[in-house]
Order: sequence, then C-alpha cells, then structure tokens
Amino acid sequence: MSNNNKTYKIILSGGGTGGHIYPAIAIANELKSRFPNAEFLFVGAKDRMEMEKVPQAGYPIKGLWISGIQRQLTLKNLMFPFKLISSLWNARNIVNTFKPDVAIGTGGFASGPLLQVAASKKVPCLIQEQNSYPGVTNKVLAKKAKKICVAYDGLERFFPKDKIIKTGNPVRSSLLDIESKTAEAKDFFNLKNGKKTLLVLGGSLGSRRVNELIEKELEFFQMQNIQVIWQCGKLYYHQYKIYNNTKDIQVCEFLNNMDFAYAAADFVISRAGASSVSELCIVGKPVIFIPSPNVAEDHQTKNAMAIVNKNAALIIKEEDLDVDFESTFLKLSTSLEKQKELGENIKKLALVNATNQIADEVEKLLKSK
Repeated sequence: MSNNNKTYKIILSGGGTGGHIYPAIAIANELKSRFPNAEFLFVGAKDRMEMEKVPQAGYPIKGLWISGIQRQLTLKNLMFPFKLISSLWNARNIVNTFKPDVAIGTGGFASGPLLQVAASKKVPCLIQEQNSYPGVTNKVLAKKAKKICVAYDGLERFFPKDKIIKTGNPVRSSLLDIESKTAEAKDFFNLKNGKKTLLVLGGSLGSRRVNELIEKELEFFQMQNIQVIWQCGKLYYHQYKIYNNTKDIQVCEFLNNMDFAYAAADFVISRAGASSVSELCIVGKPVIFIPSPNVAEDHQTKNAMAIVNKNAALIIKEEDLDVDFESTFLKLSTSLEKQKELGENIKKLALVNATNQIADEVEKLLKSK
C-alpha cells in the first residue's frame, strides 16, 4: 500500500500517562517501518513522563506548558488560561516550523493545542480514542479531525458517526507472542518454579489505594504460596521498595519489560485504563480489575465492565476491597477452571491489528493531500 521513499513529516501528540504515550509510540513505529525516510516529531506536556519515555523510544519531542483543569479551585486552575494561550502560541510555532503532512493525537493535555493549531492550518488530523468514554480533549477535537479511531462500540454518542473507525487500541508489538517467553521471563524475574505468580499493575504513576491493598495482603499471598511482581509506580516506589526481595515479592517502580511481566504472570491485578485493558485482552491472562474512581466520568469502571460483562474478567470496586478482596482472589487463584475460562474469554476480545489499521488510516490521509 505504501510508497516507501516518501519523506513525509508526521507529528504526534499524546501524554500525561503511559496510556496516551505508548499508543502514540506504537503508531509511530509502524509508520516508520512503512516510511523509513519519514520525519517524526512528538509534542508533549513539559513536566510529564512523555518527555522521558518518547526520547527513550528514539523520537524527538517538544514540550508545551500545559496541564488539565483540576476538579476543585486551585492555583493551577487560575493558571490554566495562561498555559492554554502559551501552548497554542508554541504549538503554532512548532507546526509552522515543522510543516507536518499529518497530525495524530492520542489524548492527553498537549494534544489539544497541537491538533487545534494543526487543523486550523489545514493539516489532516487523526485522533485515537482509547476509552469507552472520551476525554474532554478528544471530544473538542472531534469536529476538526478527519478520522477518529476507537476501541469500543457506541462512541457515535460523542463523535460524528461518519468519522469513526473501530480499530482497537495500539499495543506494543512485543506482547503479541508472550507464550514463547515464559521460561525466559521467569529467569528474568528470578521466579521460583512451583509457585504461582501474581502481577500487580497500578498504572505508570502508581495507585495509592492498590498499593495499600497489596501491602496489607502480603502475608495472605505468602500463605497462598504466591510470589508477586508489584509495579507500584513512580510516586510510591520510595515508600514500598522496603518489601523488594522479601518473601518472594519484587517491587518495581516501572516495568520496562512488559512482555516478560505478562509472560511470567499466572494472574493479574490491574487498574482499568484503556491501554492496560487492551494489553490484557491480547495476553489473555485472568485478571481482577480495580478501576480508579478518580477519573473523568468514571471511565475506568466502564472500560472494566465492558470486559466483565462478557465473563472475561473479575472486578472489585475500591470501596469493596476490604470486604471482598480475599474471597474474590481465592475464587480465582484456587480454580484452574476459572483461570482458564477468564483467560480464554478475554483473549476473544482482543483487537490485534489495531496499530496496522490506524497506520492504514494515516496513510490514506497522507495520500489524500
């Protein structure tokens, strides 16, 4: 489909959390394999994790002075109009200088100003909405976008129907064949044979409530003869690293080798951010979702319930953790039949060609110019 020698200029924006960053990187990697001569530029929020993760993936990035609006009245909210004006101004300079052929937004604060400016300059824009309930940024950008790639049904409530393409969420290509990596993964994490392994994912920054739960249940896991890979997040690592390498617990700030983490796991406890849900569908491991209640429109609960309703995962709400966690976990960990059923059902929901399909849509936009 592609004319490989084209020197397209492709600008991507998305960030704030891994859920916005990794899809953007996955899309860029696929486009780079199709157009080796293309030039890429990422745009992120100055003080967020994309400023570190994008260069690690081999791409240049420019930062905007932007953040979201807080729910309560804070100094940050008072600064928001100034940040927005500054970001629009800087985004205009970036677009004028780089002159992109296409702009791709994966959500997060910085993608708003960048795509707003790109669209006003007649640059064709594609947005990729990971969640079952879109964020404010993508709802606003939908009017300007040419294509909107989504992962869930029913999003015509928020977006123009004729622009929607259901592709699924882009995931790291390393996750597509984890079955072959189990032995290597167990060595990598120094895991004991004959013990089941629990993987705990609290999101890239970490989850206070999930971490409190895991700390409280460490003795319980030991009694069940379970070893734990505990990704506690950047904000909490200093607090929980004391448990690292004690009682078969491995505490990690961040997991750079997610393919090994998934391959080693027998079951998973996870937040229900869109990227995590998509990855868990692809790897097909039994999972208990603990959705964050502190997100817009409670979209993590909606993401999780889309899976739970297909008998493909279990869910415990934060307010029920103290009462329900141990009984729910035992129901899963002691039943091979339940593990097999959930693993098989969640795998049926995977949309494995998402990255390719999104890249196809970008390619159509490039060729329509």
